[in-house]
Amino acid sequence: MNFEGYRRMDGKAGTRNYVLVIPSVGCSQGVARAIAQGLKGVVYLPNIEGCGQMGEDRTLAKKTLVGFGTNPNIFSALVVGLGCEELTPGEIRKGIIPSGKRVEVLTIQDVGGTRKTIAFGKRIVKEMLQDAAKLGREPIPVSEVILGTECGGSDYTSGLASNPAVGIVCDMLVAEGGTVILSETPELIGAEHLLAKRARTPEIGQEILSAVARCENRAIAAGQNIREGNPAPGNIAGGITTLEEKSLGCIYKGGTGPLEKVVTYASHPVKKGLVYMDTPAHDIEQLTGMIAGGAQIVLFTTGRGTPVGSPIAPVIKITGNRQTYLKIKDNTDIDVSKILQGKETIPEAGKRIFGEMISVASGKLTKAEKLGQRDFCIFKMNPDI
Repeated sequence: MNFEGYRRMDGKAGTRNYVLVIPSVGCSQGVARAIAQGLKGVVYLPNIEGCGQMGEDRTLAKKTLVGFGTNPNIFSALVVGLGCEELTPGEIRKGIIPSGKRVEVLTIQDVGGTRKTIAFGKRIVKEMLQDAAKLGREPIPVSEVILGTECGGSDYTSGLASNPAVGIVCDMLVAEGGTVILSETPELIGAEHLLAKRARTPEIGQEILSAVARCENRAIAAGQNIREGNPAPGNIAGGITTLEEKSLGCIYKGGTGPLEKVVTYASHPVKKGLVYMDTPAHDIEQLTGMIAGGAQIVLFTTGRGTPVGSPIAPVIKITGNRQTYLKIKDNTDIDVSKILQGKETIPEAGKRIFGEMISVASGKLTKAEKLGQRDFCIFKMNPDI
């Protein structure tokens, strides 16, 4: 089975063909936005990190920005810096270069201010756009898809309908030789033992248990209790009564196959099949992590609705709540509420979602893309530093 995608020089394949403008620091975000503005096919990252960061947070910011630049949905990149930041644009460029893409760097202080940098940057990205336009879509085996999965704004329908339907999609993709990323460590709490039992080896299972323990211990060290803070008010209003109930619904997204690998935030899967990424539950932070890890497309289930999208990867929004679909139809791509009405089976809904995934991977725009919803946020391990 194939989708129509873009083949890259490093052999990977994308579902989109963007020129990306990456601000290496929050101070250069406005210039990056202005460079991309008005140019179809050019997108920028609303990055606010890169200044005054130390240790693992600096490393994570660099890893994430490089991950976006090397994502197969990107044709080429321009990195824009200020000139005095801790995380330099040259470092980011160096990390992207092995992918074979054209990567250029501009620093506002060296070029001579905002206006000159914007003008220079626009000339560069217009050249990149001309080259990108020469590349057409071609048949790509679906086995090359890395699918991100996410749930946000969950309600009682999430665990009963939309998440199990996405689980069917994941099993279908894995059967074709593809890769699925399951994430959201805080939303494993209470169900982590079930996912650990599905691990390919006892060591991988222990990695899941350790990830959950680290998450809880980090919260406790900050004087917080995740179990007391969950479910969120919106989840409770949507009919979810306990964190365990929320977690049981969450893991349905990963299907039924064995867990092949556990990876850290923004890391590329090194195994095919089902992979777990250790991420926070924050919707945009986890979405950013999976895409930095190479996901070219995302399935996002929601019971109460959400507009969240990504700068570079299509995000397909799925709900099992008919009222949510009717109320915020402009944000929601697929309605699987017929499962709860007894008019569609979970496998039937899963096959329908799989077909939509192939269409979107081949160029069909999602609701988030049509609305220009391009969210980006890097997880910080030490937010007080």
